[in-house]
Amino acid sequence: MGETQERERVLIHFSKRYCYCNPEGLTSEDGVHTLTCALMLLNTDLHGHNIGKKMSCQQFITNLDGLNDGSDFPKDSLKVLYNSIKNEKLEWAIDEEELRKSLSELVDDKFESGVKKVTRIVDGSNPFLDIPLALNAATYKHGILTRKSHADMDGKRTPRGRRGWKKFYAVLKGTILYLQKDEYKPDKDLSEVDLKNAIRIHHALATKATDYSKRPNVLKLKTADWRVFLFQAPSEEEMMSWILRINLVAALFSAPAFPAAIGSMKKFCRPLLPSSTTKLSQEDQLRSHESKFKQIAAEVEEHGKNPPDKTLKTKETEEYLLKEHYLIFEKSRYETYINLLKAKLKVESDDLEKIEASLFTGEGDESYLRKTQSSPSLNQGHMSLNGKADSKEIAEQTC
Repeated sequence: MGETQERERVLIHFSKRYCYCNPEGLTSEDGVHTLTCALMLLNTDLHGHNIGKKMSCQQFITNLDGLNDGSDFPKDSLKVLYNSIKNEKLEWAIDEEELRKSLSELVDDKFESGVKKVTRIVDGSNPFLDIPLALNAATYKHGILTRKSHADMDGKRTPRGRRGWKKFYAVLKGTILYLQKDEYKPDKDLSEVDLKNAIRIHHALATKATDYSKRPNVLKLKTADWRVFLFQAPSEEEMMSWILRINLVAALFSAPAFPAAIGSMKKFCRPLLPSSTTKLSQEDQLRSHESKFKQIAAEVEEHGKNPPDKTLKTKETEEYLLKEHYLIFEKSRYETYINLLKAKLKVESDDLEKIEASLFTGEGDESYLRKTQSSPSLNQGHMSLNGKADSKEIAEQTC
């Protein structure tokens, strides 16, 4: 787990989070910290190499006498924990390359409820991004899009041989953008190739590709892991519709970010962005985005106070510019989410056609949005709430 100080900081954060998620627990943050350390030591004692006599269950319990804020931990719980670790070793975190390999070998799984087959979509090396997804999720938009890969994970430029334009039938289903070879059919299972081309849109941001002039009606999609794709739509109104719906779905269902990784080095690390659906109501989701926006705005201001000499190509300058780029992008993303959620709440409807109309009619020249084949609902366990936003401001920010 790294250096002692880093491990200690992780344990402190874990203890706080455990108590927050288990408010009715029988121990405090200090108690959780103590017990966690004891379990780590027990795991080493029972399964480590070159260890003599193994610790007994009674010794484990005795060692923890009076360490639960002056009281004892429940003995029955300690016995369960002891036997659990004795029967199955705790596996420590593996390095990134091993994790990448293990995740790449995952195969299709079955959904626990048995309602419909689901699959695991592996999106890079982040284990939080690898969760089962029901393929019967709501469909928010579908139509023809031509894709160009611009940047791979972490913003690394896509190799020249893989940058070509390819035409797909795109389906925005849940928080996944599926890119299919054949036309969309609701009852048809997705092929292995379709799943391979799928793109998660949680915490993503779609914008007009204003810096790309070789083709018309092109939007840019930047994902949570900093991949970048260009998509050409058949018309400007379709491009605008894709931008709005991708951003609105991302704003509604992206779960709050995890804290950034902890380390003793002065290396910038982006926070983990979970792909699971938020459990917040739309009103709380808006407040969460607003809080995050204020935090990012403050970080942008603080970050700009002590800039390094940008003419020098040092590691410090590189890290500074990377964080600067991240903060500016995140500020724009959360501002877009906030504006779209306010607009949706103002409309007081889950009908995407009405939301689009309310945004684009405010622009005057965008009032030509035509009806598509379906008018899906955005209600996925969220209550409709009231809110206010200026439609012109939203349309400008979204695009």
